[in-house]
Amino acid sequence: MEMKPGKRIVLLAVALCVSGFTVIDNRPPGQLSPPPGPSQKMKDAASKAAREAQVAAQKAADEAKAAAEHGKVNAGKISRAIAEGIRRAAQKAADAARQFREKASVSADKALDASKDAARLAEEEGGKAAEATRDALDRADAAVRSTMASSRQEAEKAAQATREALQKAEHATRTAALAARQAAAKALEAARSPRTDSRQPSNK
Repeated sequence: MEMKPGKRIVLLAVALCVSGFTVIDNRPPGQLSPPPGPSQKMKDAASKAAREAQVAAQKAADEAKAAAEHGKVNAGKISRAIAEGIRRAAQKAADAARQFREKASVSADKALDASKDAARLAEEEGGKAAEATRDALDRADAAVRSTMASSRQEAEKAAQATREALQKAEHATRTAALAARQAAAKALEAARSPRTDSRQPSNK
């Protein structure tokens, strides 16, 4: 039985509509649109936290360098006043490194996918720097005590141990400052990248 021309036209139109729908809407069932990306406010907050961590890291590196220099220039000199001066410098470095570690942790929590790895690395290096400066401070404390209760030889050994610990702390904080600087750069790059709103319909 031959199909009437009018009916063939109707069936053809239906087929075209179905074919067109299949090509246009190829998303999984139940998914109306891809999830939106991070807002500009979130990007700015992440960048600000990374920048604050970078500033704190640089301060820690500067304080550790100053403490290490203090130890070097007084090498071979044994006195309670000198030992206490080195201890105060070591205390500043330890406090600055602790503050950096705290800010690095905040930065890592706020970091977005594009910069999270760099932020986590800065946080890890911040922990190492804090540990190194704390060890240097412990050594400096021991050096102060040795000037009062030990022989000159023992006091010199304690002072040398302090200088070595301060040098390690300087290296650790310098490494942490570099990691924080890289993390801040990644966060700033992410904040400046154009936002793509996946909820807007595309032109077809």
